Order: sequence, then structure tokens, then C-alpha cells
Amino acid sequence: MHRVGSAANNGNSNHLRKEKRLTYVLSDANDRKHCAGLNCLAVLQSSASDGCNYLFTGSRDGTLKRWALGKDAATCSATFESHVDWVNDTVIAGGNTLVSCSSDTTLKTWNCLSDGTCTRTLRQHSDYVTCLAAAEKNNNWVASGGLGGEVFIWDIEAAVTPLSKSSDVMEDDCSIGINGSANPLTISSLRTVSSNNSINASTMQCHGYVPITAKGHKESVYALAMNDNGTLLVSGGTEKVLRVWDPRTGSKTMKLRGHIDNTRALLLDSTGRYCLSGSSDSMIRLWDLGQQRCVHSYAVHTDSVWALASTPTFGHVYSGGRDLSLYLTDLTTRESILLCKKEHPILQLALNDDSIWVATTDSSVHRWPAEGQNPQKVFQRGGSFLAGNLSFSRARVCLEGTAPAPVYKEPIFTIPGTPAIVQHEILNNRRDVLTKDTAGSVKLWDIIKGIVIEDYGQVSFDEKKEQLFEMVSIPSWFTLDARLGSLSVHLDTPQCFSAEMYSADLNITGKSEDDKVNLGRETLKGLLAHWMTKRRQRLGLQTPANGNVLSRKDTTPRSLAHSRIEVDGNALNDFTVYPPFELSTVSPPSIITEGSQGGPWRKKITELDGIEDEKDFPWWVLDCVLNNQLPSRENTKCSFYLHPCEGSAVQILTQGKLSAPRILRTQKVINYVKEKMVLDKPIDNLNTVGTFAPGIGGQLQHSAVGDGSFRSGLKPRQKLRPSVEILCNNQVLSPDMSLATVRAYIWKKPEDLVLNYRVIQGR
Repeated sequence: MHRVGSAANNGNSNHLRKEKRLTYVLSDANDRKHCAGLNCLAVLQSSASDGCNYLFTGSRDGTLKRWALGKDAATCSATFESHVDWVNDTVIAGGNTLVSCSSDTTLKTWNCLSDGTCTRTLRQHSDYVTCLAAAEKNNNWVASGGLGGEVFIWDIEAAVTPLSKSSDVMEDDCSIGINGSANPLTISSLRTVSSNNSINASTMQCHGYVPITAKGHKESVYALAMNDNGTLLVSGGTEKVLRVWDPRTGSKTMKLRGHIDNTRALLLDSTGRYCLSGSSDSMIRLWDLGQQRCVHSYAVHTDSVWALASTPTFGHVYSGGRDLSLYLTDLTTRESILLCKKEHPILQLALNDDSIWVATTDSSVHRWPAEGQNPQKVFQRGGSFLAGNLSFSRARVCLEGTAPAPVYKEPIFTIPGTPAIVQHEILNNRRDVLTKDTAGSVKLWDIIKGIVIEDYGQVSFDEKKEQLFEMVSIPSWFTLDARLGSLSVHLDTPQCFSAEMYSADLNITGKSEDDKVNLGRETLKGLLAHWMTKRRQRLGLQTPANGNVLSRKDTTPRSLAHSRIEVDGNALNDFTVYPPFELSTVSPPSIITEGSQGGPWRKKITELDGIEDEKDFPWWVLDCVLNNQLPSRENTKCSFYLHPCEGSAVQILTQGKLSAPRILRTQKVINYVKEKMVLDKPIDNLNTVGTFAPGIGGQLQHSAVGDGSFRSGLKPRQKLRPSVEILCNNQVLSPDMSLATVRAYIWKKPEDLVLNYRVIQGR
């Protein structure tokens, strides 16, 4: 499984420190829809008779969304964006506090009715946090479990409330320092990554608060359930047993055995006496915790059971899972009926009056009729069967072709999502990316503008990739993944500064012919343009009367504590984003990164407020954007030899090795040959600016060939047929080819490139 590799390295480690990366996530044009599977659901019922009910959805795209529910409508009223990986579960605690957990190893709290601002980040788990449970009547208790085998019980109110507001510096493992506070708090959790990529945590929790730990699990925890009063907690996972705890103390009260595979879903009745469990062994089991034994087994599904929801009386259970089926089962009579058959595995269920919301691995969420107040109405439709008590009984029925027909063919209502990207290919120009989504649609993205530039519809991905092939070689300066359902572009130093292009090739006007643009730097400037504008405004409020930007000694201690970044007034004034790097403001991308304190965070680029500094951003990002400082780069030059074609009477111009920028075009080499060559008929319009300098005794020494070495008054692109041709491996080169392209596609050898030249007779 994917691990979040953004934790800081141990300062005492002898291993080479890996710099933190910056990632930006591209957004679809419709940002009010999820773009990946839905892992969790939660319904907030309005206490007022005419109030609005809300549905909260948590997705593998890393966000949660709040939907205002109407009779046959749902409107996205807020997006909760702060997690940097999948959102795995969410619960409502205290009436108006939304708690979510994620594969980024954190829990986050939000005000249910807010605009989507994260109020606290809780860091205690050492691995993915997979599940949550809340006590409905004891509003503050929330339990969390994860792949690290840890189970923590949180008093949410205590965890998010400071113990003292008078402290000058408050240790806060919750704040990520970018929520708009003028004095973000410092982190107190020291998270380190060992050589085997496991995460070690030495944690002081929020404001000194430490959650209760339920110790006992040796393997991953996938399911939790808590009774209404918060006096009983049940957990299950890969150990094939259920553990029962007293959440007030973290002590284990019993262990229940019966399942023969992972436990994936749990439910407790309001009193805490009965427990329902769903397992990868395809069974649903009913446990009497007073008797400490399984009292019923229900063979309803033909594959793993991943989701359970019960009626208020705990007399009936709705279940879904890997077999794509939603069943309703009477726990007393064992009568079961297939409500619907979906196209995707079911991950979670949420009962809402007489209907049920169903979350699947698809980005859409569906509302199906359920008769939650009177489930017997469903059984009156006919088509039910008696659930056996052995898992192979349902599997045999399915194989024999006697599977029941679903009661409902279509959902009542659907909240549509955006198809997730499932395939992608970086094209050779290192700017465009071809993608294919779950709907089969193939699109072409410009990753430096963050937009779709062509939608080809449902065509062959491989054929379109071949059609878009260009014979061009540009260094790889970013990496990609589509784990969040959309494109995540990863920038790492120094690799992200390895690619350059001529301004003319990017249609940037007002620049000289030889002006070069670093793709990584300009992309960072585009990403942080809004941040820089806000920063200018903030510095402008503190600008002295002489109009100069504040010097280091004039700035606040907060912004420059332990800083590796100097405020560069020239850099601020020269911060210009070229048109090819202007990112969309309609659907702006989100940044995922971390600085020296606070851990990883995620935010829309248009929501950055200008107070973020090296505590929030990697130092190399700020050094690039503010100071125009780039790290030293390797392999920016290409070495080559330049000889006459074999059998040609043309004079030998050089005898040594030459070097030039990788992006240098063949046309420049042609111009150089013309300028150096002594011909019977002089070449007109030559106005040499720079040439090679011969070495001692007329022998050419190892020379560095810059763009200026090839400048002349000749207008290279206006001649239809140059009088000099450059060849490689006996193939005539196009004047527009770069040295890197020639080496990659024509030369194809590890040795230094060899170019040949010859004169064309005639024109």
C-alpha cells in the first residue's frame, strides 16, 4: 500500500537527509464533485422540523464534502480539504463536530456547518488510520484505529481546547500552521522515518493532552463500534478476533472468536449488549456480549462483507460488500432479501429515515429505498430467502444460478461524481499528460497550466498516445500519480529544476532568441502567485516611508525564526508569471507539502494567505521563488564531436570535444559551421558575435559552447534549405532538433555524440 513519504527525517540520523517535496493536485472543472471512490458517509439530522439535513461524504480524493439534502436534490455546500491522502472514515461528535481519519496517519476535526476550515489535526497513529467510532450520547468520545494495530480513545473537547491561552509558545501537534492564525503554533510530535520506511512516533499530544490507549492488537485494525453511552468499545481487524474494551480506561474486557478471516465492519446496539460483525469470510455474526459468544451466523453474501447498518431497534441489518450487493436481513427470523445490485463494491452505508445512502468505490453516491422505519414492507414484496449459517451455502446457491432478483432496479437519487483517472502517460515534451478515466474518456492535460487542453472522448488510449508521439528529449523534471483520482504532480529538488526550454518555444514574447526558461522554477512561481500577492500586501503594510521592502532586522521574529530564507526585495518586484504558467483560477490546483514544523498539509493555491513561510513550505521552494536561487544541477550540457562527413573535401574545423546546452538546436551548430568554414564563395550576411577560440598551436582545446557562440546575423528559420547540413549516424538532422533529442533518438549510444557536416551544392 502507498505510504505518505512526507514525514521529517530524524535529525540524529546518519543517512542523507531527503528534502521535503511539493505536490500539486490538479482539479477537474467541476470541483463540487468527488473524483474518486467514497470510503465513508455520515448523516446530520436537523433538530428543527423545517431544518436542513446534511450528508457528509469522505473520499479517496482526500476531501470531504457537505451536501444539503432536499426532497430530490443535494447541493454541495462545502468542501473540507486538509487531508493529504485518502479519507477513510468520518463520524459526527458533539452534535456539530465532524471528525475524519485518513491514510495520512491523522485525525482532523471540523465544524460541521463551517466553510470547510480544519479546526485541529490530531497526530498519534503511526500508520494509516482506517476507522472511527463515536458515542452518540457521550458527545465527546471518539475512538480511532489503524494499520499500526493502535486503538486510541479521544475526548474530542479536551483534545482541541487549549489548556492555557497565556503561553507565549504553545506546543500543538494539532495545528499545521496555515489556518490563518497570526501566530501558528509549533509542533510537538517528532515523527521519524527509519531506513525501512516504517514510521516511529514520539508524541506529546495537543496542548499536553494524551488520548487513552487500548493496547492489545498485534495487527491492523479495520473496524470499531461504540455504544451510545461510550462505556463499551469493540474492535476488529486482521487477527480474526473481536476485542471488547472499556473506553474509559482502555482495558480489555473480553476476546471473541468465530470469524475465519478479517473483520471489516462492526455495529453495537444502543445498550451495548449485542454486536454485529461483517467479515471477509462473507459471514455476518450476531454476538451476545453478556454471554460472550456468537448466537447467530448469517450466510447472506457470497464475498467479503464491508458495510453494515441497522434499523433503530436493531432488529434488521442492511449489509453490503465486495459482491456488489445490498441485502436486508431480519435478525430474528433469518429472512433475507436482495435490495439492489450495484456495479461497484459497497464500502459504507448510512440509513436516513426510509432510505439508505450507499458509498462505493465509484465517485458517485446513491440513495436507495430502504423502509427503515418498517422494513417488513420490503419482505412483503416477495423474493426473500432464509439465510443459512455456513458461508458455503450462499456460494453454492450463487454457483447454481439461483441467486435472488433485486427488489429495486434504480436508486431514488444519485449525487454524481467525476470519473477517476485510472491511467496516465507523460508525453515526451514533459508538459502534456494523456489520461484515461473510469468512464473510458481520454484527455490531454497541460500540467504547467493545470487544465485539460483536449478531450478526445472514448478512444483508444494506446493509439492516441502513438499519435501524440514527438521526437523530442527533455529531462524528466516531475513525477505523477493518480492515487487521489486526479493527477498529483510531485516536485522534488534538485530534479524539478533539470528541464529548460527556450522562451520562443513557449511563445513568451519580449525575450531574446536565446532566453531560456526553467520549467520547474516557473511552475513554482505560477503555483505561488496568489501567495506572493498576499505576501506583498502583508509586507506593504509594514513598508517604511522610504518605500523599501523591510530588511531582515525589521521583520518579525515569527517570520524569520531559524529562517534559511532572506527577504529579497528585487525578487518580490520581479515576480512575473509568464502566460504559459498561469494556472486556472476557476478550478485551481491544491498544494500538498510541509515545512520545518507542523507536518504535511493541503490547501487550494487561491486560499493561501501570505503568512506561510519556512515552517510551512520546504526551504528550497522559498529559496527559488523569493531569491531566484536554484540548486546546482548536473547534466545540463551535452558533449559532442564535430567532424566533416567521410569522403568530404570540406576542411576540418575542430579537433577537440565541444560542449553546449542540451537544448541547443541543430540550427545553431549549422550557423557555427558556416562562420568557421572558409569557402571559395563567401557566405553573405554573416555577422559573427562569438566563435570558438583556437588553442595553442592551432589545436582546438576542450571548449564550452554557449548559445552566444552560435549567434550570427543569419536568420536560421527563413532559409528553406541551408547550405550546410548536419548529420548523425548518416541521417540528416532537422534544424529544430536539440542536441538532447539527437543523442536520444539518432545517436543512441553511451559515448559522446558525434556530428558530421557537409556543404550542399546548389542553393
